[in-house]
Amino acid sequence: MEEESSQVADHAKTIHDMEEAAEEDRDPESNPLNQPLLKRSRTLSSNPLAMVGAKVSYIESLDYEINENDLFKHDWRSRSKVQVLQYIFLKWTLAFLVGLLTGLIATLINLAVENIAGYKLLAVFHLIQEKRYLTGFIFFTAANFLLTLFATVLCVCFAPTAAGPGIPEIKAYLNGVDTPNMFGAATLIVKIVGSIGAVAAGLDLGKEGPLVHIGACIASLLGQGGPSNYRLKWRWLRYFNNDRDRRDLITCGASSGVCAAFRAPVGGVLFSLEEVATWWRSALLWRTFFSTAVVAVVLRAFIQICSSGECGLFGTGGLIMFDVSNVTITYHVMDIIPVVAIGIIGGVLGSLYNFLLHKVLRLYSFINQKGRLHKLLLSVTVAVFTSACQYGLPFLAKCQPCDSSLSETECPTNGRSGNFKQFNCPAGYYNDLATLLLTTNDDAVRHIFSTNTPTEYQIPSLLIFFALYCILGLFTFGIAVPSGLFLPIILMGSGYGRLLGIAMGTYTNIDQGLFAVLGAASLMAGSMRMTVSLCVIFLELTNNLLLLPITMIVVLIAKTVGDSFNPSIYEIILHLKGLPFLDANPEPFMRNLTVGELADVKPPVVTLCGVEKVARIVDVLRNTTHNGFPVVDEGVVAQVGVGNGATELHGIILRAHLLQVLTKKWFLSEKRRTEEWEVREKFTSVELAERLGKIEEVAVSREEMEMYVDLRPLTNTTPFTVMESMSVAKALVLFRQMGLRHLLIVPKFAGEGVPPVVGILTRQDLRPYNILTAFPHLARPKEGEKEN
Repeated sequence: MEEESSQVADHAKTIHDMEEAAEEDRDPESNPLNQPLLKRSRTLSSNPLAMVGAKVSYIESLDYEINENDLFKHDWRSRSKVQVLQYIFLKWTLAFLVGLLTGLIATLINLAVENIAGYKLLAVFHLIQEKRYLTGFIFFTAANFLLTLFATVLCVCFAPTAAGPGIPEIKAYLNGVDTPNMFGAATLIVKIVGSIGAVAAGLDLGKEGPLVHIGACIASLLGQGGPSNYRLKWRWLRYFNNDRDRRDLITCGASSGVCAAFRAPVGGVLFSLEEVATWWRSALLWRTFFSTAVVAVVLRAFIQICSSGECGLFGTGGLIMFDVSNVTITYHVMDIIPVVAIGIIGGVLGSLYNFLLHKVLRLYSFINQKGRLHKLLLSVTVAVFTSACQYGLPFLAKCQPCDSSLSETECPTNGRSGNFKQFNCPAGYYNDLATLLLTTNDDAVRHIFSTNTPTEYQIPSLLIFFALYCILGLFTFGIAVPSGLFLPIILMGSGYGRLLGIAMGTYTNIDQGLFAVLGAASLMAGSMRMTVSLCVIFLELTNNLLLLPITMIVVLIAKTVGDSFNPSIYEIILHLKGLPFLDANPEPFMRNLTVGELADVKPPVVTLCGVEKVARIVDVLRNTTHNGFPVVDEGVVAQVGVGNGATELHGIILRAHLLQVLTKKWFLSEKRRTEEWEVREKFTSVELAERLGKIEEVAVSREEMEMYVDLRPLTNTTPFTVMESMSVAKALVLFRQMGLRHLLIVPKFAGEGVPPVVGILTRQDLRPYNILTAFPHLARPKEGEKEN
């Protein structure tokens, strides 16, 4: 934690310099009223821009808090038991549909990838068998070039947010960040088709991350009734068109995506719980498990159908499954030494991979900002380089004689199945490096994880395999195609795991294939910092409970070693994209700062009256970009024990609700309170969950400017408040755990002339380097620096 604090301090000055230099830098929830938006004094704020692809988008927070206004309370009071049961039943129905559609799309992706890549490789092996090596290389490279170009054009031209894995954006969304355009219909389609093209092209990436994003897109679209322009207007479906219910559905979608990738239903639930979800409860646990169970049933059904050969080249392959259930696993006390060594190596290599990938992604971000052509050139360059390595490097490997116990149909083979690819070898010999490189990534994992094969792969071939996938793993991730991190890391980890197994030789009883499994688990833990979910995923993949103890040891050691060097790869990507993710652990300096001190360096809070003039509302909306305004009334009727002229904090009203008031022209000709029936005639609680456009799109006449609006029925009367003496660390924990968008700061002492609200805290205010920008003295000095 102390090291992270020093890193935050290093970034503070850089961030402040960037803020002063950028003209368009503005905080949507921190600029003062009636002050020019582009020229601001230094206050507690930050750049609310997110780099998604090469496009800059303004970031807002989500309304996960229940808005308890008069309409919400009346809606829940008026619902009958039948209606409540219908609402619960529809929740489970949507969870079922999320699992069903995710399983069907995952099967479609696997069928397409296995057949496209399979027929491509069959043609290549046929040309090699005829000694037409140059023609084979040209065909292989051209096919991969076209597939990559196709996937890149889709991402660049139609849905830039479909590039990458999508998991960091899902993690940010579930944390409360409204990631722009991440769950639309165009993103879903491009993600599906682009994943097929990129994976079939043989690039060093997987479909696991994209499947998580696909599941989240399906859940989001189901929850809101379809794409934005073609939404279903069914009354009951509209009850899910709010941020809270969409959050639950997207959590189910992310779990379903992991299950579809690894056929691990329990692992999918734990992945969401451990890695992506910020907010969790028992009811959500049941629904996510139900969704993953549906996915598992769908995948199993299609595997049985395709096992008879009715799905083209898709048979036993296509879905990662390392079945070592029939392997007898025996290990002794001395075997703990190589297991610990694998964990340490995985932690060191994982943190090194994160460091190098951070540098590569910064370079790629600079290249991608130059335009679409540069994105296309970068992707196809990586595709050509990958094809050249996969095709050319097997010529460096020596041909190995087939085992005499194997039949002629098993070794060698040029087909899509089998661990023994003949490539350029004579009859009775096979090329072990071609077996690992000239195949799909799923089959490469299955081959290197194969057990009872102590002499199948030679050390030089494994060294080339490991070095190549380390290089490709760095250069491939970040190009403009849908890509996942799971499979590249598994391939790298399995490479050094099997090498260590060969080095141990007779000193251990653990099989080389199991060493590869442990190596993959250690590198994933060292890079992604997953623990419980990773163990369960590998347990469900290998179908062997005896592997669990040593896998747990490896994962715990690798995560501990990796944490001592740098953050996880997803945290690094979140930082690069500029998404304001709130971490669970506050920085140490936050305990030495109060929320009242934060409020002092912010502009004065903008408040509204309970019955406000339309002109005042329009002025506030046009001159600020706040998304919440406290509703305060002065001179109210005093209660017993309270002096005359008391001030009442009625609650907080959202910008979206004010826009709806102006759009629907809900104005009063005189300054008065409205009755309940008047509000219910104009608004519903479902409508208040929807977000409208901008204030510039609303037309208000001069006569209407002089009219009034009663804001009390639309005001959230139970906002979360904290006392100004509370530490920022405690406020951050409350803000994150409750999924808040606004946190009101109230004074410690009440009295005449004391405002009921001292300030408002938003997500941007609680970010560490924003605080250090306003309070640079809190930054921990670097080692070696002398304090004056």
